[in-house]
Amino acid sequence: MLELKNVTVSYGPVVAVKNVSLKVEKSSITTILGANGSGKTSLLHAIVGLNKIVSGEILFEGERIDKFEAHEIVRRGLILCPDNRMVFQKMTVLENLQAGAYLRRDDLSKDFEFVFTLFPKLKERLKQKAGTLSGGERQMLAIARALMTKPKLLMLDEPSTGLAPNLVTEIMRAIKRINESGVTILLVEQSAYAALKISHYGYVLQTGRLVMEGPSERLIRDSSVVESYLGGR
Repeated sequence: MLELKNVTVSYGPVVAVKNVSLKVEKSSITTILGANGSGKTSLLHAIVGLNKIVSGEILFEGERIDKFEAHEIVRRGLILCPDNRMVFQKMTVLENLQAGAYLRRDDLSKDFEFVFTLFPKLKERLKQKAGTLSGGERQMLAIARALMTKPKLLMLDEPSTGLAPNLVTEIMRAIKRINESGVTILLVEQSAYAALKISHYGYVLQTGRLVMEGPSERLIRDSSVVESYLGGR
């Protein structure tokens, strides 16, 4: 569904990502692992048109998209749920969800039902301002808002960062259910163990370069993935 061919991203003289090639198969959960500063977020921003690539190609469903503007990429069903739980803090939970569906003109009822099944707490807080939610609830809202766009491929940037272990488990369980509903997922994570447990295939980035890849069940058994690149579970 998504393919990167020798993609390089830079900020002036600083190269953030160098010659990265990877694939995301339809209906899969693919994870990109790496420590802070490894280039994970720069890569996601390049995919959705927020960073322009220096060289290489990005294809979505066989169509080259690296020359498109971000809004054109969104219209094709490739959606990024960014890090730092970026919700509209002065808007209610309901208004945030409705904002996610701003391009849609079809019936939203089934999608509301699905996100409330995933995150029942959001239904309890529909009229509450997003800025008053806890960190975990904001992450749930950010994912739910992204789902309201009806994505073909959902990219999640560090959804577990700063969350308590029980909330990390809840978020990962929700991501797996989203995938089972038919949404392809590209998951960027520092929490290697949690991500590999639910994903099908993984890539490891180190200082902007791919240093390892393979089926998740193999990577999760490889101690060097956790110890050398990710600093533990």
